Amino acid sequence: MIVDAHAQDRAEDMESWATGRLLSSAARLVEHDWNQHLATWDLNHASLGVLHVLLRGPMTQRELALAVQVEDQTMSRIVERLERSGYLERHRDGTDRRRLVVSVTELGRATCGRATALNRAEEYFSAVEDLPTLRAGLLAIIRSRSEHRWGDVV
Repeated sequence: MIVDAHAQDRAEDMESWATGRLLSSAARLVEHDWNQHLATWDLNHASLGVLHVLLRGPMTQRELALAVQVEDQTMSRIVERLERSGYLERHRDGTDRRRLVVSVTELGRATCGRATALNRAEEYFSAVEDLPTLRAGLLAIIRSRSEHRWGDVV
């Protein structure tokens, strides 16, 4: 068996990486694979998050942006893409005609369910010995950094 010396050097080098770099690298790799899976339905991790939030009920684009923690301009692009795919619709608020409200369509609801039914993301963590501790740590990081950046929205 031939061992790639460069691969072994890279693996040993990773042992010295800062925890933040490890987390960032793992997140990028999982996100890339997750987006490939979601592309089946013309979705990505950001658009799936929007559909998931809208399952709770209609919201304005501003409320959605806060809920998924993206800038308003980013939310505008996500909403336009999801609307073109038939996954959501925008309509005027019945109480304030100036406001546009976004809601998930039946197609969007069904697609969100199909895209997440396999819970594919969980298979990435089969190599983790203590998944509940990892999840608790990730939630703590997300809550702390979200509050720092976005205020108390999580």
